[in-house]
Amino acid sequence: MKSLKTICTLKILARKIFFLSLLILFFSCKKSDAVLFDSTHISSLEEYQKEEYLDSIVDLLKYKKNDSITRDLYLKAASEYYVINNLKKSLASSQKALDLSKRVNDTVRMAKAFYYAGDCYENSKKDSAYFFYLKAEKIYHKIHDYNNVGKMLFNKAYVLFYDGNYVECEIEVSKALQYLKKSSNHELIYSCNTLMGNCLEKLVDYNEALRYHNLALAELKKMKIDDEINSYNVSSIINICNLYDLKGEYSKSIEQLQKLLSKDLKKKWPRLYANVLSNLAYSKTKNGDYKNVEAMFSESLRIVDSIGVESDILYKKIYIGEYFLTQKDTAKSISNIKEANDLAIKLNSSNEILTSSKLLSKIDKKNGLYYTNYYIKVSDSINRVQRKAHDKYARIEYETSRIEDENKVLTKKNLFILIISFVLILLFLTILIFRYSKYKNKELQFLIKQKKANEEIYRLLIEQNEKINIARENEKTRIARELHDGIMNKIYSIRMNLGFFNSKTDPEIVEKRKSYILELQNVENEIRMISHELNQNPFFEANDFNTLLMNLIHNQVDITKTQFKYVVDDSIDWTAVQNIYKINLYRIVQESILNVNKYANAKNCQIKIQKVKSNSLKLSISDDGEGFDIKTSKTGIGINNMKDRTISLKGKFKIKSKTGKGTKIDITFNLDTIVIEALE
Repeated sequence: MKSLKTICTLKILARKIFFLSLLILFFSCKKSDAVLFDSTHISSLEEYQKEEYLDSIVDLLKYKKNDSITRDLYLKAASEYYVINNLKKSLASSQKALDLSKRVNDTVRMAKAFYYAGDCYENSKKDSAYFFYLKAEKIYHKIHDYNNVGKMLFNKAYVLFYDGNYVECEIEVSKALQYLKKSSNHELIYSCNTLMGNCLEKLVDYNEALRYHNLALAELKKMKIDDEINSYNVSSIINICNLYDLKGEYSKSIEQLQKLLSKDLKKKWPRLYANVLSNLAYSKTKNGDYKNVEAMFSESLRIVDSIGVESDILYKKIYIGEYFLTQKDTAKSISNIKEANDLAIKLNSSNEILTSSKLLSKIDKKNGLYYTNYYIKVSDSINRVQRKAHDKYARIEYETSRIEDENKVLTKKNLFILIISFVLILLFLTILIFRYSKYKNKELQFLIKQKKANEEIYRLLIEQNEKINIARENEKTRIARELHDGIMNKIYSIRMNLGFFNSKTDPEIVEKRKSYILELQNVENEIRMISHELNQNPFFEANDFNTLLMNLIHNQVDITKTQFKYVVDDSIDWTAVQNIYKINLYRIVQESILNVNKYANAKNCQIKIQKVKSNSLKLSISDDGEGFDIKTSKTGIGINNMKDRTISLKGKFKIKSKTGKGTKIDITFNLDTIVIEALE
C-alpha cells in the first residue's frame, strides 16, 4: 500500500514538473512550434501524457494572437490528437484552426483544417468526411496546389470505395492520377494506383485491375525503399495474387506468394505474413494441392487472433470453410463459415456477409432457405444503401457547387456595384476636370488676349520710335544742310573778302587781319565738325532695332552667370525689314534667353543674326548647357512658341540638342515672303 502511494506521489510530482517546464518553455522565450512538437519528446511520453501535453498547449494557445504560428500550432495539435486516436479533440483543434484562418483569409491553412476535419470523420461519418475533403479540394484548386488537389481526390475516392460506390471511386481516382502526373509524391501515386486496382477488381475488370497494381509496383521502385520485401511490396503482390485467383490462374498466385514467405517477413510484419500464408493456402486449395494447407490456415489464424484483427479473422474463416468443403467435412465447413457470417454481421462487412450467406445457402441443407432469403435481403439492402450513398455524395457535390455558384453570383454582383461606383466617381471627376479645364481655358484665353494687347502696344511703340527716328534723321539732315549751305558759305565769303581787300601793308594791321582770318578758319572747321557729328551722333541711333536687341542681351549681365555674346551682320538694313519680322525676332530672342537662364545652366550663349542668300535672315542661338534628349523629352511651351512664331512667318525652325552637349536653334526666313497673318 505504501509503495502504491509512493508511486502515485511520484507520478503527480512528475506531472507537475512536466507542466511547469512546459509553461516555462512556452512563455520564457518565443520558441518555434517545432520545439513544442518535438517528435522525440512526444514519442517518449505515455499516451495519457501525450494527451495532457497537447491539452496544455491548446489551453495556452487561447491567449495567443491570431498569427500563422498559432494557426500552425492548432493544426499540429490536431495532427497529434489524430495519431493517438482522439478524434474528438483532433476535430476541435481543426475547427479552431479553421475559424482563425477564415478571419484572416488564410486559404492554405483553411484547406489543411478542412483536410484534417475530413480525416476525423473518415471511419464514422463518411459523408461528412467526403464534404470536408471536397471543401479542401476546392481551396487547393483555387490556390493552384495541384499535388494536394490530387491528395483530396484520393481521400474522396477512398471514402467512396469503402462505402461501396465503386463507379464514383474510379472517377475520383482517375482525376487524382491526372493531377499527380508530374508529382514527385510517389507514395501517393502508389496509393492511387492500388486503390484503382482494388476498385476495378470490385467492378470485375480484372485485367485493368492487374495493370494498375503493376503500375503501383513500378511506382515503388521510384520510392527507393532499401528492403526488397516491404509492406508496400507485400501488399501489392497480395492484391495481384487475389486477381490471379479470381481469374483462375492459381499457379501464378502460388508462385508469387511462396517468394514472399520468409522469417524476416514474419518478424517484421506478422499480420502481413499471416495474410500471405492464408492466401497461399487458399490458392493451393483452389489449385487442388492440399499439402500442409490446414496447418498453414491454422498458423495464419493463430497469428491474427493473437494480434486481435477481427477483419483478418473474418475472411480467413471463410477460406478455412471453403477448404473443409473440398475435404468433404461439411460440419467443419458450416461451423467456420457461420462464425465468419456472425463476425461479418458484427463488423457490418457487407461483402463478407453476402459471401458467407451464399456459401451457407448451398452447404447448410437445414438452413439453406433461410440463408438464401437472408442473402437476397442483405443484397437488396446493400443496393439501396449504395444508391442512397450515391445520391448523398452527388447531393454533397451539387450543394457545394450550388453554394460556389451563389458566391460567384454574389461576387459578380459586388463587382458590378464596384464597377458602377467606379464609373460614377470617374464621371464625377471627369465633370470636375472638364469644368476646371474650361475655367483654365478661359483664363488662358484671357492671358493670350492680354499678351496680344501687350504685343500690339509694343508694336505701336516700336512704330512710334521709328517715326521719331525718321523725324530726327530728317531734322538732323535739315540742320546739317543749313549749316553747310548757309553759314559755311557766308563765312567763306567773308574770308575771301578779307583776303581780297588785304592791301594795306602796315605790319600791325596785317597781323590782325591774319588773326581774324585764322579765327574764321577755326569757326569754319568747328561748324564743319558739328555738321558731321549731327549726321553721325549715336544718341539718335539709340532706339533702332539693333540697339533694342543689344540692350535686351546686355541686361542679362546682372541676372545670370551665363555670358551672352551678340553677333549681327552689319549688312542688314533693319529699316527695310517689316515690323512683323522684327517683333517676332525680338520675341524669339527674348524667349530663348529665358529658356537658357531657366533650364540650360550654360556658361556661354551666342545669339547670331546674319544675312543669307539674297534677302533671307538666319537667327542662330547656341549654348553649352545641359541639353536634353529630343526623342524622349517633351518640348516646353517656350520652344513651341518659338516654333509657332517661325511657322507664322513661313520660316524654317531647326533644333539640335543632346544631353550634356548643349542646344542649338537655327531659324531662317525669307524677308520677301508676304506674311498675311502672323503671331505678334
